[in-house]
Amino acid sequence: MIAVIDYGVGNLFSVEKALLYLGADVVVTQDAETIARADKLILPGVGAFGDCMRNLTATGLIPMLLDRVGRGCPLLGICVGLQILFDGSEESPGVPGLGIFPGMIRKIPAAGLKVPHMGWNSLDIREPRQSLDLFAGLSANSYVYFVHSFHAVPQDPAIITAVTEYGARITAAVAQNNVQATQFHPEKSSAVGLQILRNFIQN
Repeated sequence: MIAVIDYGVGNLFSVEKALLYLGADVVVTQDAETIARADKLILPGVGAFGDCMRNLTATGLIPMLLDRVGRGCPLLGICVGLQILFDGSEESPGVPGLGIFPGMIRKIPAAGLKVPHMGWNSLDIREPRQSLDLFAGLSANSYVYFVHSFHAVPQDPAIITAVTEYGARITAAVAQNNVQATQFHPEKSSAVGLQILRNFIQN
């Protein structure tokens, strides 16, 4: 069973709908017991970093979430759900993230381009790929859908699994061990996004 964590933000039901379309056993929940039983977790997120962290903190689920991740439960972060996996963000100074990935979320350095970055951009998938490969079966330069003003700058660049170009090379996805995350929205990325979610379900 895949638990989509409901903390009052994110495209919860778009993610749920995509997973159901792929035949997954999925539940949108903020129930700790359900999350404790889940085989895999998805952490969505839309809006400001600080608001997402405050909402997640208010649920009381952070200790459970960190415990499940620490015990090897696969986790997929989406959009701000990627960002809050890091230590903090320039968007919300002084608000700590979950700290699963060392590093910071920085403003997109896209001089002369409109920010937020909204729309379809191609992925440059990095090699070697992680053992849990979200991008299996995708063709080179597959396009996915982004809506964001900030991106991840990990302390260890080796965790970056895909980048995209928007005035500069910006982080599109990260992965380490059982935790993976995408800055783009797979649930809004048509057939490519469905393949990414299918890979998460099956791996």
